[in-house]
Amino acid sequence: MIMPPGMVIFDCDGVLVDSEPISDRVIQKSLAHYGLEITVQEVSGLFLGGTIAGVADTARGMGARLPGDWVDNIYAEIFEALAEEVELVPGAPLVLDALDAAGIPYAVGSNGPHRKMEITLKRTGLAARLAGRVWSREDVPNPKPAPDVYLAAAQAQGVPPERCVVIEDSPNGARAGVAAGMYTVGFAAHADRAALLAVCDAAFDAMPELPALLGL
Repeated sequence: MIMPPGMVIFDCDGVLVDSEPISDRVIQKSLAHYGLEITVQEVSGLFLGGTIAGVADTARGMGARLPGDWVDNIYAEIFEALAEEVELVPGAPLVLDALDAAGIPYAVGSNGPHRKMEITLKRTGLAARLAGRVWSREDVPNPKPAPDVYLAAAQAQGVPPERCVVIEDSPNGARAGVAAGMYTVGFAAHADRAALLAVCDAAFDAMPELPALLGL
């Protein structure tokens, strides 16, 4: 792909906001309460880049005795923790500054619900900056690894998929970018770089590296 791109689409959790360790901790504690004893690291490995409904299905298959309303309840617990604790991924605003300076549009495409992103983006000061440019799996027929959310974000800006770059921190999300026909870059600060490179076109370790990678 010729850089700079026509558009950059970011995953939200773990890419712009450092929310995943908080969510994983809440999920681990809840699963233990319902009979599934796994570590926070195992929670991350099993569920990174998926949906909470998918967590519930997998956990039940592993023996967790989750009640029927577990998804709603765990979301409430996660939202409360995020509202109190979540912080920006270091360097993320500088990347957005560089894109603004270059006149390159950007958006968010996430498997998370809008309510979650309202909480995390507001607390971290990104909500106003990203207003009207946040896409959730709630907006499309299929969650990642289907390409729907990324294609919707690109279509809204009128940018063809082949001119878009996706920034992802999970192989599951990266598969969505690849399926959308977009150049897909793995953010490996807290992820398995080899697992990302098995799917992605490139990878980087810290946000300050990204502008140069994008040709800015």
